[in-house]
Amino acid sequence: MLRWPHPKKRLRPEETTLSRSKKAVFEDVHIFLVERKMGRSRRSFLTQLARSKGFVVEDVLSDAVTHVVSEDSEASSLWAWLKGHSPSDPSKMHVLDISWFTDSMKERRPVAVETKHLIQDVLPEVSTPPSVVAVSQYACQRRTTTENHNKTLTDAFEVLAENYEFNEMEGQCLAFRRAASVLKSLSWQVRSSHQVHDLPCLGETMEELVEEILQYGRSFEVAKILSDERFQTLKGFTSVFGVGLKTAEKWYRRGLRTFPDVMAEPSIRLNRMQQSGFLHYGDISRHVSKAEALALGNIIDEAVHAIAPNGILTLTGGFRRGKEFGHDVDFIVTTPERGQEEGLLTNIIKHLKHQGILLFCDFQPSSFDLSKLPSHRFEAMDHFAKCFLILKLEGHQVEGGLCRAEGDSRDWRAVRVDLVSPPLDRFAFTLLGWTGSRQFERDLRRFARLERRMLLDNHALFDKTKNEFLAATSEKDIFAHLGLEYIEPWQRNA
Repeated sequence: MLRWPHPKKRLRPEETTLSRSKKAVFEDVHIFLVERKMGRSRRSFLTQLARSKGFVVEDVLSDAVTHVVSEDSEASSLWAWLKGHSPSDPSKMHVLDISWFTDSMKERRPVAVETKHLIQDVLPEVSTPPSVVAVSQYACQRRTTTENHNKTLTDAFEVLAENYEFNEMEGQCLAFRRAASVLKSLSWQVRSSHQVHDLPCLGETMEELVEEILQYGRSFEVAKILSDERFQTLKGFTSVFGVGLKTAEKWYRRGLRTFPDVMAEPSIRLNRMQQSGFLHYGDISRHVSKAEALALGNIIDEAVHAIAPNGILTLTGGFRRGKEFGHDVDFIVTTPERGQEEGLLTNIIKHLKHQGILLFCDFQPSSFDLSKLPSHRFEAMDHFAKCFLILKLEGHQVEGGLCRAEGDSRDWRAVRVDLVSPPLDRFAFTLLGWTGSRQFERDLRRFARLERRMLLDNHALFDKTKNEFLAATSEKDIFAHLGLEYIEPWQRNA
């Protein structure tokens, strides 16, 4: 069966109650609702509500509980009750106001714990937030949602990282990306440079940068970079589909500064991808909405179904991580039986071309060879069959309509779409790799190599100690092999 979401039917009243035996969706969050001040009937109602949305709600306060929720506004009396009824130290749990619970029910997932949600025993000094000690150096051990409490800081760090990348200073680039990733994972807002002193991946230079931004509202170095002609030119050129850093640098050194400069230069021969990149730049440089991504999924799902009725299509990338907008749309397509996926992409391409919506296609056949694994050097692209497409998406196919540019009256737009087709026994590894984020995957591979003596990529997981490949039918299997707590896709926005 296809794994593409279909509209859910409305449940009859008797179907809305979730029994305890139904499998929970959010297995790493265990909620305990404090009956004090709440009352038995309201607690029972909220318990059923949470379980109906896939949450685990414990009937008793135990060491399994991760989130304690209360409507008791008097912190001192609540903490006194907790210390008398909890088998362990309740300060190790999240003790939260009912607002966290209602926010989570509204979002249909556990939202990030913010300062406003906390019911604190003794309010800590602003300079020593309690969550600092729990921050891991590895993004794969941190839960990072799309909610960023330190965007001003992370935006500055990412500009610096990009500038180092443009100057081919890989070490400094990676250092600032790691630091930005740590700041994104925090459930609280940094208000003092002292708060980042003990955080992993943030050294003295970064601490000084944080202090400067908090004091002046900006970084003077970042401001200088943003006004630098070379930085802006390279950033513009590399935003074109098919133009990499080396090509952008070559154009800059030849004195070219704008797109018209490139198009007017007679000695430049653009390849097919670059030609399409410039031709559709106005469309594919704009964000793609989740509604547009789902519409494209329906189109491709129809193509898959016409070719392989038992095919499996899965949305990956930022949209799988809960983002509302992205730069392109990524899908994995495969079949239940190994070998059936061969030729699947070429037939999908023919179907899309026949529909008249294929604006560009770059197909790369599979070069996957298990005998050449494990690879001790990570490669940016895996060896499965894949294709990079630009598709024509019409407005009537999108729920709520297209995301239009100002002044654009067309009833269609061009959208970048990537398809990859692994064998089914490699699906879990491909899904994990293509879901991202980039930093999450980088740290997951680093954790596997340094902490577990294993090699992980989009193809396989190899245990160097046992000298064997480890099988996985799901992402949870891979996390289990690595000895890591499973992190949901929407918590991987590192």
